[in-house]
Parts: sequence; structure tokens; C-alpha cells
Amino acid sequence: MEQRLGHPRRWQILGVLVFSLLVVVLDNTILNVALKTIADPQEGLGATQGELEWAINSYTLVFAGLLFTFGVVGDRTGRKRMLMIGMVLFGLASLASAYAQDPMQLIVARALMGVGGAAIMPATLAIISNVFPPAERGRAIGVWAGGVGLAVAVGPITGGLLIEHFWWGSVFLVNLPIVAVSMVLIGLVVPESRDPRPSKLDPVGVLLSIVGLVALTYGIIRGGELATVADAEVLVPVLAGLAVLGAFVWYERRIDHPAFDVTYFRDARFSTAIGMIGIVFFAMMGAMFFLVFYLQIVLGHSALEAGALMIPFAAAQLIFAPLSQRLTERLGAKRAATASMVVVAATLAAYALMDADTPVVAMEVLFFVQGAAMATIMPPATTAIMEALPREKAGVGSAMSNTVRQVAGALGVALLGSLLSATYRDGITPALAGLPEDLRHAAGESLTGTMAVAGQLGEPGAALVGPAVRAFLDGMHVTALVSAAIALAGALVVLRWLPGGQRPDAGAGREQEKEPAVV
Repeated sequence: MEQRLGHPRRWQILGVLVFSLLVVVLDNTILNVALKTIADPQEGLGATQGELEWAINSYTLVFAGLLFTFGVVGDRTGRKRMLMIGMVLFGLASLASAYAQDPMQLIVARALMGVGGAAIMPATLAIISNVFPPAERGRAIGVWAGGVGLAVAVGPITGGLLIEHFWWGSVFLVNLPIVAVSMVLIGLVVPESRDPRPSKLDPVGVLLSIVGLVALTYGIIRGGELATVADAEVLVPVLAGLAVLGAFVWYERRIDHPAFDVTYFRDARFSTAIGMIGIVFFAMMGAMFFLVFYLQIVLGHSALEAGALMIPFAAAQLIFAPLSQRLTERLGAKRAATASMVVVAATLAAYALMDADTPVVAMEVLFFVQGAAMATIMPPATTAIMEALPREKAGVGSAMSNTVRQVAGALGVALLGSLLSATYRDGITPALAGLPEDLRHAAGESLTGTMAVAGQLGEPGAALVGPAVRAFLDGMHVTALVSAAIALAGALVVLRWLPGGQRPDAGAGREQEKEPAVV
């Protein structure tokens, strides 16, 4: 009877789990606002654009690589225990990030935060599935997803407030009280559970995936720093990364307990839906990376103002995500998703029209429309993923889509960030011709590097500001158009391969058929 009704305190448990998950999502949205300050040699760490990309991607790649493995470990050793371990790791790594003395220390600390995050997220979902009966599970996961959206919404403004009143490390210290309160609540409210028939671990697959992705990402970022793809420092890691990822796919296809079951991608519905999620986050994360510098340096907004300007994007997701399922039911998955992808592509292309005089109202409308379009993409994608897999593999499908989302976001920051860096370097180089070689190299790294050198030179450096802004805007426009083209290509793929409609109440029927998780 209890299995059918669920845990008597299941809604309290859900509240604790949503609160605990805030640190994982909140930290990334806060960090975006702090990037400009971290790049500042006086106020921050003087991080280059490549180092800033790694500060984001070191977390994301480790998180994505360990997501499946830590889910299995939690099934074996206890999900509550895994959640507590993840919170401790995340808190300690946040402390290390806050007091990092140089960019490399920050990158390493962020990677450790990825380890903690990978332990937290799958444990929260597994516990929700365990304590809620099938009839309520969909609603509970919807509340969980809403908590993620809330963290996305409050992250930028929280980061702006912290940067405005404290130093850059405060964006990481804010995690500590959340971690402390979460651990107390988890200990008091959340029950322990295990899977009596857990999957086997796949350490070789995890290692191959992380090594391959890190090598590929390093080569891409290095290419942006050197403004060439022909250098051995670029070609060797890129080719090595691709080779290791090829070995990863080969290995995963041949074992009976893969960390990431690549055979699911034989189903066109599954691969199209996963690809749609990946493309959206690839474009979004790449765009968010350059928007931070555009808002704070080109337009001159403070960190707090920049955070506030990003609120319409998150607010639109909060508003439209609950309504998106109706749109999907009315238009069908294919038409709803294709239209949303086209709107995302159009908003990304519109960034190519923004310059130093763009009205704030126009930007706010653009951010809101992009957020609304992204909110309507996830339901048809999730529906297609769930319909493509056996019902007992619903959790696997969710974890795979989350992994692809993280990897795609990391590659978006790397590829689009490197394109921005290379284009900027080409544009600013003529203006730096008269500088000494050491200053010329520092000023050519990025917009923040040029502004730092201009500040050191005093009045003579003022002549660099105009060319730097123009070079950055040119790079931003090129990057925006490339990301828009990728999103448009994704729309064409969706139009061709995503299922055209969906069965009425298919999701509800599947929920009713699922067996309750075993405590």
C-alpha cells in the first residue's frame, strides 16, 4: 500500500531536494555575471578569455563525465549518502574557488565542484522516483524542474548584488550556507534508499569520455588563443580527443553495462531529440559567454545591472515552461519544436544587429523571446526521448539528455568563445602595432585584456578603446551568426526526423504503467 501511495512525507522530501539542487544551478548562472570581474587584473585574477572558458568548462565536463557513474554508485551505496557526499564536496570546492589565487587554481577548484554536482543531481532524481508513486511522479519532477528554473532566474541578479558589494569570490561563498542548511534538512527528512539490482560500474568508459572531451576542448580553446587551427598545439589535442572519443564509442558498443549507451542513437527519434537539446544549449551557452562582456564593457553596465538585464530570459522560461505542453499537444511535437528552433535561431541572429547604441528595451524583448522559445523546446524533446525508449529506461533517457546538454554547453563555450577570440584578435591587431611586444600580446588576448592595457597606459591608452569595442562587436556579430546558423540547421533536422505528433495521454499512461521504485 505504501508503495502505491508513496512516502508519507514525500512533499517535504521534494522541497528539501529542490533546495539542495539550488547550489548546482545557481552557481553557474552567478558565475556568468562574475566573468568580467574575474578577468580584471586588479579586482580579479587577470584571467584570459581561454582561462575563463576553462573556468566554466572544467566544471561542466567533469559533471557530464561522472553523471552516470555517480548515479550507479548512489544506487549501490545509498542515494541519501551520495547526496550528502556530493554536498560536502561541492561546499569544499566552492570554498577553494572563492579563495583561488590564480586562474589555474580556480579551474581546478571548479572541476572539483563538478564532482560534487555530479553526485547531487542524479541522487535527487532517484530519490524523487523512489518516494513518489507513479501517479504523482510527473508532477513532482515538474516541481523539481521549476526549482531549476527559479535558480536560473535568481542567479544573475544575485551574482550582480554580490559583485556590487563584495569581492568576486563571494559568488562561490554564497553556496556554503545553502550547503549547510541542505545537509541538516537531508539528514532529518530524506530517507535512505538503494537499488537491489544496481547496474555495473564502467570506469574505462568514464575515463575515455573525460579524457577525450578535455583534449578536444583544450584544442578548440587553444585555437582561439592562437587564432589558427594549423598549429600543432591545436591539431594534436583535437585529433587525439577525437580518437579517444572514437575509442569510447567503440568500447561502449561492446560492453553490457555502458556508462553511456550509444546504441540508443540508432533510433532517429531519440537522436533527433537529444540533438535538439544539445544544439539549443550549444548556442545558448556560447551566446551567454559573449553577452556578459557586451553588457558590462561595451555598454558599461555594472555587474548588478547586467544581472538584472538577464532576468527576462529566465522569467520567460518560468512563464512558458508550464504552458509549453499545451502548445505541443495543439501543434504536435514536430511543428512546435521546429517553430521554437527557428525563433531561437532568429534571436541569435538578431544579436548581430546589436551595437554600442542598442536600446535596452530592444535587448529585453530579445532576451524574453529567446527564453520563451527555449522553454517550448524541452517538452517535445522529452516526449520524443521517452517514447523512443522502453519505459523501464526512462531514467537512463533523462540522464543521457542531461549529459548531452552539459557537453554541448561546454563545446558551445569553447567553439563560439574561440571564434570570438580569433575574430577579435584579427580586428584589434592593427591598433596594437605601436605597443611593446609584451603589452601587444596581453592586449590582443581579449577585450578585457585590451582595456586593462589601455588603463595601464593612461591617456595614450584611450586611443585603444574605440578600436577594441569595434573589434569585439565584429567578433560578437560573427559568433552570433554562426550560432544562429547552427540553430537553424537544428530546426531543419527536427523538421525532417522528429515525430510529427504524439499520442494523447502517452506520458500519463506510461507513468501509470511504471513499477514503483524499490526502497
